[in-house]
Formats: sequence, C-alpha cells, structure tokens
Amino acid sequence: MRTFVVALLTLSAAAISAPAQNQDDASGSSRVRTVRSTAGAIRVQHLATLDNPYGMAFLPDGGLLVTEKPGRLRIYRNGRLGEPLGGVPRVDYKGQRGLLDVEVDPNFARNRYVYIYYSEAAESQPAGARDQGDPRFLNFVDTTDVLLTGGAVARARLDGNALADVTVIWRQVPKTIGRGHEGGRLTFGADGKLYINSGERMRFDPAQDSTGNLGKIVRINPDGSVPSDNPFANRHGWHTDIYTLGHRNPMGAAVDPSTRKLWIHEMGPAGGDEINLITAGSNYGWPVVSNGDNYDGSHIPDHITQQKFQQPAHAWIPSISPSGMTFYTGSLFRAWRGSALLGGLSSMALLRATIRNDKVVDVEKMEMGKRIRDVIQGRDGSVLLLTDGDNAELLRLTPAPSR
Repeated sequence: MRTFVVALLTLSAAAISAPAQNQDDASGSSRVRTVRSTAGAIRVQHLATLDNPYGMAFLPDGGLLVTEKPGRLRIYRNGRLGEPLGGVPRVDYKGQRGLLDVEVDPNFARNRYVYIYYSEAAESQPAGARDQGDPRFLNFVDTTDVLLTGGAVARARLDGNALADVTVIWRQVPKTIGRGHEGGRLTFGADGKLYINSGERMRFDPAQDSTGNLGKIVRINPDGSVPSDNPFANRHGWHTDIYTLGHRNPMGAAVDPSTRKLWIHEMGPAGGDEINLITAGSNYGWPVVSNGDNYDGSHIPDHITQQKFQQPAHAWIPSISPSGMTFYTGSLFRAWRGSALLGGLSSMALLRATIRNDKVVDVEKMEMGKRIRDVIQGRDGSVLLLTDGDNAELLRLTPAPSR
C-alpha cells in the first residue's frame, strides 16, 4: 500500500523479514545476491516466482496482495505465495492490458475493502474494427489488436480466499480499440480519496479532452462517487472525476507522508519520462509539450516553451521507463529516509529520488539487472520489488551484513 493513511501500518516483520520456506524452493534455501548503492551493499533475496506481476499492497496482518496481469490476485504470507483468490472479475489480458494494481482501503479493519484496477472488454464489440496505427509510434502499435477495451476499478470485500460483493466503481471513458498505456495505479490520498492513474491509451488527443478521463489523474470517493470539491465538478463540458490532465502513461503514484502531497511519474515518448507533484486542476501538457520527442523523431516542444503547463519536478533523458513508486520512511536504509523509490523497466534499476522544496535535487540509480515493475516498503524497513515478465520475482532488499 502506497498510501499516507496506512503507510506505517503494513508489514509485520514475522511475515516477510524471515521467510520460512519459499513455495517454489522446496529445500527452503533462498537465492541471494548483492548490489551496490550509496547506502552500502544491499542484500537482494528471492521470495517467490510470479507470472507477469504488476502491483502489490499490504494487508494490516502483514499479508502482501500481489496482482498478476493474466487475472490472478494472490497473497504472500509467512514465506509462502498463496493460490489465486476467487471472485476476480473477468480480465482482458494482452500486452500492457490485464489485472494491474491493487489497493487496500484505509478502513480495511472495519470494512475489509480492497480495490483492483483491470482491463475489460466492451460487452458490444464494433463490427469490422480497424486500427490504422500512428507513424509517431513507429512499429510499437499492434494494429491486429482491434478489441474494444478500457480500464475499470472494482471494489470488493476480502472474504477468506475470495473477493465478495465485487462492484465496479469507475471506468475509463471512452473505451478504445487495442493498444496500451493503461496507467493503472491506485492510491489513497491523505484526504481519504481514491486517486486513479488513467493512461491515454497510446493516443494523442484524449489527454487534453475534457469530456473523457483518459490521460488524467482521477479523484473519486471510495464508493465511486465524485467529490463535490473536485476542480471540474461543476464545470460544463468536463468529466467530473478529473483531478489533473495532460498525462501520458502514469505508472507510479505515492503520497509523501512528510508533506501529505501526491506525486506521480509517467512515461514520456523517446526521452522525457517525468516525475510530477500533483496539484488540483493542473495541466501537465501532454501531448502539446514534452521534454522528449516522438519515436519517429518528430519534435515536441519542451515544457519551458509554454508556461501555462505544469513543469515536471524532474525529467529523464534518456528514458528510464518508471513503474511503481513509494516514499521510504524506514530505518534499515537511513540514507534513503524521505526519498522516493521508483522501479525502472528499460533501465533495469531501482531509482532513488531526493526531493527538496517540491523539486528533485538528486537521483541515484541502483542497477538491478532486471526490469522492476513495482516497489513497496515493509514495516521492518525492508524494500520489496516486483520484477517484470512471465518468470518474474518478488524480491526483498535489506542492508548486506558487514564483513
């Protein structure tokens, strides 16, 4: 769970810090290696093997909810990865689509609610659908994928080994044919509202379109209703759930517990990945401005050329392909306290961003040798990572013992 409300009420040390016997390692011996950082040597321990995982969130008892994009939701608890939970809605899984993030309600102890973000196919599919692609994406668009899909968020009650009372509380509007850029992250803010990262589905117009919620950070109440103080709640022609606009593919979000402010990051085009401080009603510029250019080399004006758009707190050139985000508050890595930790896909790294006065003043890159899909902190101060792919890992980071 990446929320301010429950960031410090998550992992029990007994549940994760000393895994007993790995489910996929009957001998009980764990695979361990060491990587280097400015905080010293880091011990990287394999905990479990997963199939295309995307997101994770802690339950109050220390169990770790983990999603797998093909449509499975599991719990890692007491050193073992459980069987898939029942009750997960039907998921459209292809490419970047599937079962994406999971989040736990701040009042879980009372209501047992969890939230999942997943891709769903439209009940009615258009006849003869075609996707012409876009030259700005070169060959990164699969034009044979013509299924009409969109992201959805469901709330459900965790009842033993299943989800019960599953209710869809939000959907991407409009659904689109094929492609990716789902975004798909869920975060509870310090205000108790649910924030949703909604990607622009690899299309250039929706991020600036006020009538839909693609390419937006969305803010809703936990029951799916729209807060009356949303910035566009009473503006004609605006989708009322919009909190900010002008986003491309936002794949990480976290609340800084020291300031109670929400931060997100998003993938840029060829260069220009961004980390942004989210402020109500702001426009972050995509696709009008970006610090990167299109894949075909066509130029996009930089943010600085149009001051009406919110400037990124930091931009990466070349790209790091960020995914997953948390703020570190633990004591095991004292040098990291207050920093934002980000996973890196193409960069195959864990990144640590030092933030002062709402600006990123330094970034440390720790080579992991694997694509990092998500990152979360345990109550004992360890850091857990999900790697990417069909033979992915749940990893635990702790300081390496001194010799």
